[in-house]
Parts: sequence; structure tokens; C-alpha cells
Amino acid sequence: MASLRSPSSPSDGYKRFSDDFANTSINNYGSNVSNSRTGTDGGGDSSTLDMGSRSSLHTGLHMSEDEHWEMNYHEAAIYLEEGQNNEKFDSHPSSPEELPAYLRVHNPWYHGLDLLASLVLILLAFTEDPAVPTFELPVWAHGTIELMALTVIGIELHLKLKWIGWSTILKHKRTMLKGITLLIMVLEAVVVLCRQSSHFRVTRALRPIFLVDTRHCGGVRRFIRQILQSLPPIIDMLGLLMFFVATYSLLGFYLFSEHVDNGHFQTLSDSFVSMFVLLTSANFPDVMMPSYAKSKWYALFFILYIITVLYVLMNLMLAVVYETFTRIEREKCRALLLHRRGATRHAFRLLVSRRAPHAVRLRHFAGLMRHYAPHYNGLDVYLMFKHLNQTGTGGLSRAEFANVYDVFALRWAAQTARAPWYAASPLEPIARAAAAAVHWKHFEHLVYAVIVCNGVSLVWRLCQINENLQTSAQLLCASWDTWLFLTLFLIEAALRMMASGLAAYLESGWNVFDLSVTLLALMGAVLLSIAPGLFIVVIFRPLRLMRLYKLKKRYRDVFGTLVLLSPLMSSAGCVMLVMYYFFSIIGMELFASYQLKNCCVNTTVEDFYKYSSNSSTALGYYYLNNFENLVTSGVTLFELTVVNNWFILMNAYASVAGQFTRIYFMVFYLFTMVVLTIVVASVLEAFRFRIQYKRSTTKRDEEKLLHEEVHTSWEEAQRLGAAGTLADTLRQHLPPGVEVTFIGSRPRTKEVLQRRMYQSEIQKWLAEEDENEGVPPSTTITSSEDPLSPPLIHQPDSEDNHQPRPAYQL
Repeated sequence: MASLRSPSSPSDGYKRFSDDFANTSINNYGSNVSNSRTGTDGGGDSSTLDMGSRSSLHTGLHMSEDEHWEMNYHEAAIYLEEGQNNEKFDSHPSSPEELPAYLRVHNPWYHGLDLLASLVLILLAFTEDPAVPTFELPVWAHGTIELMALTVIGIELHLKLKWIGWSTILKHKRTMLKGITLLIMVLEAVVVLCRQSSHFRVTRALRPIFLVDTRHCGGVRRFIRQILQSLPPIIDMLGLLMFFVATYSLLGFYLFSEHVDNGHFQTLSDSFVSMFVLLTSANFPDVMMPSYAKSKWYALFFILYIITVLYVLMNLMLAVVYETFTRIEREKCRALLLHRRGATRHAFRLLVSRRAPHAVRLRHFAGLMRHYAPHYNGLDVYLMFKHLNQTGTGGLSRAEFANVYDVFALRWAAQTARAPWYAASPLEPIARAAAAAVHWKHFEHLVYAVIVCNGVSLVWRLCQINENLQTSAQLLCASWDTWLFLTLFLIEAALRMMASGLAAYLESGWNVFDLSVTLLALMGAVLLSIAPGLFIVVIFRPLRLMRLYKLKKRYRDVFGTLVLLSPLMSSAGCVMLVMYYFFSIIGMELFASYQLKNCCVNTTVEDFYKYSSNSSTALGYYYLNNFENLVTSGVTLFELTVVNNWFILMNAYASVAGQFTRIYFMVFYLFTMVVLTIVVASVLEAFRFRIQYKRSTTKRDEEKLLHEEVHTSWEEAQRLGAAGTLADTLRQHLPPGVEVTFIGSRPRTKEVLQRRMYQSEIQKWLAEEDENEGVPPSTTITSSEDPLSPPLIHQPDSEDNHQPRPAYQL
């Protein structure tokens, strides 16, 4: 089974339960114990065991001490994985019988199968009635596929029940919702297969629950959780907003209902709908003009309404959501920090021995890493251990081990590797010349000058556009000046690559962008030369001008914020798609049977649906905004999201399907408003976070934050207990008698930056946690009884109680 930490890794991480005993770790880099230390009968008498705490996964099993340690490593890795994924510890396997089911469900291959089954269920909406004509399937086909996908999901719930149990699973709301939905859908799929026809199946809108619950959609679940946590202030503000809408609706009814030429206020319900739509500004000033024609003073009613609800209350809602979102973001950081700290405490207890009960030694740390992250080699594991051991005692105290998540992001390289890549290379003369050119003080100015000239050339070609579109496109993106500038840009990219090496060149986002748009423009020029009618490629040449935005700090802040927001924006995009799917299914079930061509006679929206194959105007094509299949429904909902003229579609369906259908469109607007408000709040929070970070952090501070140094030698590795395969691996990188420096680099993610921004808060959170739990500070001790343990230095409790805890990190 692949590592839970790195699903993409080809190595096996959590070994199968039956293999844990056969594959004892005497041949792996994490072990230097032999079977001679086991009990005389091989039964693993607990009185002979050196471990501090025994894993609950081998309770009642007879095994050797080596096998006991393997199970401890295994369970400690599970704890760390639960901390990494923010999973509750109440679902932690607690017996040997529960472990096989746990491992199967947490197998990356099963994660992929679960994701595939969930996507199949989502995509079935394209094939079911009302289906997209191209993808329509017979009932027996899509019904059988649905049952197969539901079976895969049901197996996961069955396995989860085997190790969690009913008592725990009943308290897990998401799992209970998933189970109830699964049961309903299985029954409905069976009914569809038996009847060989589809029925009113609005429950299909709940299929995204299975997708959101997959392992790969953790970011989507976190975003949905933030939406739910932000709902209380949003609901409060919506209540205030609806109060003003209702109040103005009542006043508008009494003011304008007698105006026979103003049909927006004939009844109280008409008045409320009109004022609700006016909230979106979609039909202003259409609603006002009939009354405005009666008296100019009536304009005050509508102006005051717009100012109150649109410019005051809506913006106030954004401010309230922003404040709530910022608080939730900080609280989320705190909760994740403390949860991971709890995971390291559980793991620490399983990795200490009786002879050194307050320290994790190198061989036990390596045993842990063999299960948690098998794709790391022995050198990576040793450097992680060395970096964590800031006190230099040779064993990781509880406080030091609490930083274990921080070192997982580090990628190590010897300091010698930081020398120019071309050192002692046949390409050294050329590369040195390229480096000299790139480091020339006017090189960047020259590059920007070329980009500006490319822009001038682009404008010049735009002025030459004529009626022949093919000739114009070739002049714009495949003329001689295009080839000239593309050649210059390729030369620039080649010089940068030669100067810094390909790997270092690709580490810069701007370099990747420059190279990508240059290659796309080159491809576009080639395609236009071959196929002059391929006009879509004209977009590639202007993209290179975006590099000019790097010159201004404000634009750099904007692009930097976009990079920080990319994970959140992808999650928000998935949430929007899930919401569209939910409302599309409901819309198809409610409205797919209604025809809008030439509908709504004698209503205010009649002109928008008048259709004639010979004389239709642009207004007459509104009948295309319908719910005849999933694709068309998605386009219709997007138009509703934009809110421009959305009331026309709502009024049309109210005319043909009944007045209560307005509820569907109003609810959709409120949902989109909530989600988009939270997206805007997240953008504001990320931008504010980046600005504050830039103001409080210098380049040198950031360099220290993103890079760590470790100085070590072969002799020190031996003193720390490196033996077996681990020693063989280290011997290749650590020459005897020479101290080697390694540089660890971590990615520049928001989580890493938060550790810097919340430094004082982190210390406060951890101090409060220690005080609430009554946990004494960690210490390391010296034990001369254990021949395998390195000499450890005792740190008095009186000092630990007063020492700051800078080692705790996210």
C-alpha cells in the first residue's frame, strides 16, 4: 500500500497487516536491532520489551520485540497521518481486528477508486433523462453503472463501520449523511431498473456529497466548512436585509398599487418580488419609471431603497463576513496546530523506550519514517532528525518532536550543490558567458525594452487590420516581426537557463510564465502559417506583455496574492460547480418539460420569448435559457449568477409553471450571493495577509524562513546511532573526517508564511494548551543502561518550565 503521505509515490508506505510481521526491519535503514533480543519463546513477553508504550494494534498477539516495534512505528505513522489530514482521533484503529479495514480504506488505490466512482455518479446526469443528446444511454445501462458506483462507495462505508463502530459513526454527521444518501440512491436505482424508466429523482442533486467526501477533496470540504462557520453573521445580515425589503415592499404596495400602468406593485407578492429583484439592481430603473412619470418625487423612494439595501447593507454584510472569515482563518490555524501537536504526542509515546522514556532515538525515528514517508531516503531521514534535534542531545524531546511536520516539507541538498551547475562541465565557458550576460546590470532593462518594442509592433499590426481576417491574423501573429521577437525571447530564456540551470530556472514563476507564453506564441505562429483560419491562437502573442506588470509593486502584490489564493480558488471553484450541479438537477426535474418559445403572452416578458425563424430579434432568443439538460442548465444558472436580466427568466417560468417557482430562483440568488461574498472575503483576507507579511518581513528574514542549514559528519552520524542500511546510505554522502553542510528548502506556501505572521499567537496557543492539559515540559535524559542509545543530556525541569518554546511551529 502506498504511503498516505504521498499518494503519488511508487513506494509502499503502510504495509499490509499480514506483512508487518514477515517484513521485520532488520534490512531497512530504520533498524539496527536483531532477533536475539526477543523473548525465549518468541512470544514477546512484555517484561522483556524495551518500548515505553505498546501499540494497541498488537494487543493479544504473540510476537517478537522487533515486531512489536514495527507495530509501534506503524501506529505512530497512522497518528501523524491523522494529524496531517486533520482527522479526528476517535476513528483511530484500536485493535488488530480493525487495522486491515482501516488500511484498505486509506489505500491510495482505493482513494482513486472512490474518486472515480463519485465522478461517474456525477457524470451520469449527462446520460439520464433529460439527457444531453450525444451522451444519452438506455435506462438499463445508466442504472447498472449507477449501482456499480454506489457499490464501491458502500464498500468503503462498510469497511469504515468495521473499525469505527456504530457508536462513533452515528456521531459523525458527514458519514451519516453520506450513508443515508447512499441508501436512498440505491433504492431509487433499483426502482428505476425494475420500472425501466426514470421518475422524479430530485435526490440526484445530492450526488456531490460522495465527491466532496473523497480524500482528494479535502480543500473543498474545508471551504464548505468555512461557509457553514460564516453562516451565522450572514444569516443575521440577511434577516436585516429582508426586513428592509419587506418594509419597502409594503410601502411600495400602498404607494403604487393604484398605478394601473405599473404592474410591479399590483399585489403584495408582486411588490415583494419587484423589490427583491431591485436588490440586485437588475431591473432598475424599469420598476421606477412608471411611477416616476406620475411624480418626480417618487424617485426618492427608489433612490433611498437602493442606497439602504445595496450600498449600505450589502457592503456591511461583506465587512461582517470579512471579519468573521479572518477570525475563522486564525482559529483554523490554531486548531490545526493543536491537532497536529496532539498527533505528535500520541506518536511520541509510541516511539520512546523504557531506557530513554523522554527521547526518540534515531533508529526509532527512522522506523517511523519508513512507514509514514517511505519515499524519503536514509539521508533525508537523518537530516530531518538532525535538524529537529536543536539541543544536540542525540534524542528528540517531546518539544523537538512536535516540529516533525515542519521538516517534512524540506528538500535537502549539499551546500556544494549550490555551486554553479556548470562547474567542471564542458559547457562551463558558454554558461559563464551566459551568466555574465544575465547578471549584467542593464540586462533586465534590455529585456523590458524588447517587450515594449513587441507591444509597439503589436499595436502597429492592429492598425493594419483589414476586412480579410486571415491576412490580418497572419500579420498580427505570424509576420516577420513576430518571428523576430519570438527569437529574441527564446534567446533570453536560453541565456537564463544556461546561467542558472534548468531546475533553478523553472523555480521562478515568472520564468515559467515567460517560457510558456513564448512557446505558445511560437506554436500559434506555426499554426497560423499552416491553417490561416485558426484565429484562436491570436491570444498568445499579447500575453508576453504581462511581464511589464512586474515592474510595479502593486501588480507584484496582486500576482503574489493570486499564487497564495490558488488552492483556495480551486476549492471555491469546485464548490461553485457543486452548487451549479445541485440546482441544475433540481431545475431539470422542475422545469425540463416546459417550452418557452412564444410563451408568456400578455406579460411584461412577452417580447423576450417571441420567436420566428425569419424575424426573431436578439430578445427573442431568451427561450434558449432553459433546463432541458445538464449543459444547458449550467449555462442558464451562470446567466442567473451574473444577475443581468435574471428576473426575465424567473418571470417566464412563473408564467408557465406557477408563481411558486420564483422561490427556486430567489434561493439560487441567495446561495450564490453567500458563496461569492465569502470568496471576496477570502481574497481580501489573503491580500491583507500578504501586505502585512511583506511589511513585517525582509528578504533576509524570508530566506531564513524558507531555508535551513544542517552541519554534520560521518562521525556524528555514528554517535547518533546510524547503523545497518542507514549507515551504508550515509557513508556515500558523508566522507570520514569532513564536516558537510546541507541546505533544506521549503516551498513558499501560506501555511509556512502563517508560522511567521502568527509567531506570537502560536506561543500563546501552545502555552494555553499546556496549562489546560497540565502537561509538563519535555525533557531528555541520559541512560547508560541502553547500549544502543547515544549519550543524552538531561535538561532540568526547573529550566524547562521557564524556557520559551520557539521550536513549536506549524
